[in-house]
Amino acid sequence: MSTAIKQYISTKYDQHPDMFKKDLETIDFMRTHAVNSLEAHVSGLSKVTLYAAQLVWMGESQNNLRFELANILFNLAALYTQLAVSLNRSTSDGLKSACNYFCHAAGVVAHLKDTIIPDLRTTPPEDMDTMTLESIQQLLLAQAQECFWSKAVKDGLKDSLIAKLAAKVCDLYDQAAEYGTKSDIISTDWIHHMTAKHHHFAAAAQYRASLDCLDKRRYGEEVARLRDSLVCVNEALKESRWINKIVLGDLNGLKARVVEDLKRAEKDNDIIYLNLVPPKSELKTLDRAGMATARVPQEVSDPYSALDGKGTYSQPLFARLVPYAVHVAVSIYDERKERLVNTQIIDELDAMTNRLRDLLQSLNLPGSLQALEKPLGLPPSLRTHAEEIRQQDGLHKLRRSMREIDSLKKNDAAIYKEGVDLLRNEAAEDERAKAKHGTDRWTRQPSEQAADKLYAQVNEIDGYLKSAASSDDLVKTKLKECESAIQVLEGTDRDLEAYVPSSRKANLTPEIERAADNLRSRLSEVSKLEHRRKGKIQELRNKVKKDDINSAILTETARFEREYPMQKIEPAHFENLFEDRLEQYSEDKDMVTQEGESQSHLKTGIQQANADFAKARSGDSSTKEREQALQRLENAYFKYKEIVSNLNTGRKFYNDLAPIVTRFTDGCRNFAYQRRVEAGQMETDLSTALSNLNLNIQDQKERHALRSHYTMQEPQPPVRQQGNQSTSAPEQAIAAPTPTRASQPEPGIWNPTQGIKFGAATSTPSSTPLQQGQQYQGNVHNPAYPNANVRAPGQWDVSHGVRFG
Repeated sequence: MSTAIKQYISTKYDQHPDMFKKDLETIDFMRTHAVNSLEAHVSGLSKVTLYAAQLVWMGESQNNLRFELANILFNLAALYTQLAVSLNRSTSDGLKSACNYFCHAAGVVAHLKDTIIPDLRTTPPEDMDTMTLESIQQLLLAQAQECFWSKAVKDGLKDSLIAKLAAKVCDLYDQAAEYGTKSDIISTDWIHHMTAKHHHFAAAAQYRASLDCLDKRRYGEEVARLRDSLVCVNEALKESRWINKIVLGDLNGLKARVVEDLKRAEKDNDIIYLNLVPPKSELKTLDRAGMATARVPQEVSDPYSALDGKGTYSQPLFARLVPYAVHVAVSIYDERKERLVNTQIIDELDAMTNRLRDLLQSLNLPGSLQALEKPLGLPPSLRTHAEEIRQQDGLHKLRRSMREIDSLKKNDAAIYKEGVDLLRNEAAEDERAKAKHGTDRWTRQPSEQAADKLYAQVNEIDGYLKSAASSDDLVKTKLKECESAIQVLEGTDRDLEAYVPSSRKANLTPEIERAADNLRSRLSEVSKLEHRRKGKIQELRNKVKKDDINSAILTETARFEREYPMQKIEPAHFENLFEDRLEQYSEDKDMVTQEGESQSHLKTGIQQANADFAKARSGDSSTKEREQALQRLENAYFKYKEIVSNLNTGRKFYNDLAPIVTRFTDGCRNFAYQRRVEAGQMETDLSTALSNLNLNIQDQKERHALRSHYTMQEPQPPVRQQGNQSTSAPEQAIAAPTPTRASQPEPGIWNPTQGIKFGAATSTPSSTPLQQGQQYQGNVHNPAYPNANVRAPGQWDVSHGVRFG
């Protein structure tokens, strides 16, 4: 089991199987104990049910696990049956326990038939087809009902109730036999046995019904039921060949009682009661009392209840295993979520705030108002801003952050460059191999086609790095522009007072005071607006942090695997889920629109208030220098805050980029390794093919040389002279056989219609001639044709054509 699971994890998941070493060992241990629980002991139940629960947890959609689960549940039903059979059913407690086990066994079979097998999505095994399982289920229920009947007999209950119980036993055995005849697995011995039990309990039911008739003084019906009981007993005894001695003894005992009571009943009715004996067709059908029901154990119907984590093996295994498509889908959703929240909400709010600050800076606010209200000393807001920068270590913090970001950038760039170099070197190796072997033999895909996704990432990551470098330069430019003012802010109060010149106290007219109050009120609204936006942004970030889609994607994955088991899961399958989840940020996007409208009204109010303030102070330049100094420090403070925010964004960007470039480089490394292995294999194949070609050429040369050698040693056929006399006939020449064709040419002359025959070499003329018609049994001298049969040397036989050794 663990080997198959490891292979499945390697191919289907983006996680290494070694992460689940303990779980793999546990599942093997549990399977061994579940499969080998052969003894009829209650301890085996927990072993089997826990293993079955783990199979359900590991994945109901996997067909091979469903098949394993089906077999395990079949074994569980068998174990319940063994426990029932092993009990002493001669006692009331034994009968109760046996009945309970039989009902549980029937429940497991019913669950297997109705729930597990239909979800296999393949043809079920022969021993688990519907008819077979239905027959087994009815047989188990029949045995459970028989336990109820036995207890009723043992407890001496009323004959009418015992008859009803026996009638139900009869029905269940009949149904089991009927389904058994439709199964290819249930043996005929079983069917005969179930048929015998059906007739047995039909006889028992009628016998108990006759006793009830006797009690109620229905003497004619008593005789009719006894007669029918006897018929049923005889039918059961016809199956005596296939039933065991105990059942046969019960039948014979029942028959003896029925025969005896029938004689007595017929005699009494004929002599005393004279009741009409009704035919069987007029007898009232016996009522049934069904007590046995298929009860599915809770551990089977609700397997997760067994995985409560309280026991050693009740911890869900492979809980950390997530399909690769789920990893990708989670990453896609997180990226879209971050992009939506940051780009469409947070960045928009920040942009609106920056535009508002730019407006204030263009209006020389709040410096002009501070210079008027406090011509000497430092405004409280300026002191607060300066203290904040001092506590944050001011320029040192900014420079330290820049150094950290530069380090992160260099690290990401180095990892990225390593991946690019791997691709470049692999492409160069491929080009060298192509030049060496030629494009006809080196037929694999070029590097850019074989790794199109990796090459696409090259440009993508390069664009990220260039864009980030441009942003870094912009941040450095911002710092350079306001560095001197920030340096003043992080200094002492004396440095600040020295930087901000004092002015004479202005003459505040009522008109100026009204304009100043109105402007101050507007600036207070700006502070409230910024504070409110900071709170909303923080709430939104907390909301994003809590938005975990993992469980929703796993639920959707399980649903998809159940509905489409043969289709591979892709991230695109979760698009609808993504859209539904992102809808929760609609109200936040609406909030941005509302903030924009509020800011628009506030902007108009600030411009109007500042115009009134400037008009009221027209001609007063006594605070001009102080206004400009205060405004420079105020602008530096907000620039400082902006740079801090930019640096935090940059740090997050490079930290987020690190795993991307790492995966890219790992992919390049794996690709380069696979291509190198593939190239080595191709070169080996090409070398082998070339070697085989050389061997074939060499072999052909050797064969040609051998044939030439034996042809030179073979005696030449006689040349016919004018007058048809041979000039070099060998000694003891053998005459050619009589030709069988009318158009046979004269001996010694080659006929083109016979073609050229390449045969074995004949022996030298000095060899001992063979008898006419005798052949060699093999040619040990010519390895090219070791079993060729040749004729004896001598005169050429035209019927054999021309043979070249």
